[in-house]
Amino acid sequence: MSLSKLILPGETIGIIGGGQLGKMMALSAKAMGFRVIVLDPTEDCPCGQVADEQIVGGYADLEKIKQLSERSDVITYEFENIDADALEWLNKYAYVPQGTELLRVTQDRIEEKRYIEAAGVRVAPYVAVTRVEDVRNGVEELGLPAVLKTARGGYDGKGQLVLRSIDDIPLAETLVSQGECVLEKWIPFEKEISVIITRGTTGETAVFPVAENIHKENILHQTIVPARISARAKAKAIEAAKQIASALGLVGTLAVEMFLAENDELYINELAPRPHNSGHYSIEACETSQFEQHVRAVCGWPLGNTNLLKPAVMVNILGEHQQPLLERIAELQDWKIHLYGKKEAKHKRKMGHVTLLRETVENALEEAEQSGIWESAAEMIGGQKR
Repeated sequence: MSLSKLILPGETIGIIGGGQLGKMMALSAKAMGFRVIVLDPTEDCPCGQVADEQIVGGYADLEKIKQLSERSDVITYEFENIDADALEWLNKYAYVPQGTELLRVTQDRIEEKRYIEAAGVRVAPYVAVTRVEDVRNGVEELGLPAVLKTARGGYDGKGQLVLRSIDDIPLAETLVSQGECVLEKWIPFEKEISVIITRGTTGETAVFPVAENIHKENILHQTIVPARISARAKAKAIEAAKQIASALGLVGTLAVEMFLAENDELYINELAPRPHNSGHYSIEACETSQFEQHVRAVCGWPLGNTNLLKPAVMVNILGEHQQPLLERIAELQDWKIHLYGKKEAKHKRKMGHVTLLRETVENALEEAEQSGIWESAAEMIGGQKR
């Protein structure tokens, strides 16, 4: 089904995936008057804790997928690694306004890069890799350092290998043995930024403020808004996101991650066809959050205003940060704290986030650092810092 519909309060939104993105999406939907049902294999998943109903089952379980479709008036998803056959079935027999094409494209890094280039936007030079010999040839073409990534799957640095010398090439065999890969030229970027753009079923488009992102060990640590970049770079980033959204026929939310290099040159790194970690600041800092905006888009409502109300810094709470946060919680004045309800606080697992709204992003950054929460997570273990 592809005809657009107006989904009204009281009707049911089905969400595939029950993690934190699904939870925050469900909270927005519930506030707007919708019922929510989620499909996830883990009982009492974060989204299941706030939804009206959870179907416990795998994303490739067609029987469970059919149950979701029968109980939902519209279906969306919170992550991109959804079984393609199941989604194709849904697209034929249920109302999935986002369709399947964007999801198919973003599930494969090589396909994604081709679509971005076709939209007239730059990516880092790359070569497709199916065997280790392709890596050798690619290094000759692109130079070193270079980054090898699995074409499918992988997140937060998983499924990636940085090649810094010829001697590293044999290490590529493990990744290549998992399937097709992509080798990318290393871009000496100055900052990592992202733009979250939402497009409704009518074609109406809204863009959130450009965010500056700081990663630690390939996991997003902080998002700083407004990004500390030039007005020219911001305009170029927004225009690039609009070009990609238009070319891909976006419905719903798309996060466009970019590298900002010298002279305000931009390279698109990755796309995520859903609300994104770098947009969590919008819950408090924007007139409309990315989650409410996504619900509006897939339900056929007019999009909300995305004005930034106050400078903000979002900081992720990983497993090792949760206890230090809880120990200091009585001292944290005007901190917006979000914990996702995951049962086990594993090392490097995203357990929540905090957002600080201050007069300047510098004030927020200094306050977060002085709290000691993230420093204490790196305390001495076995005589060395983690």
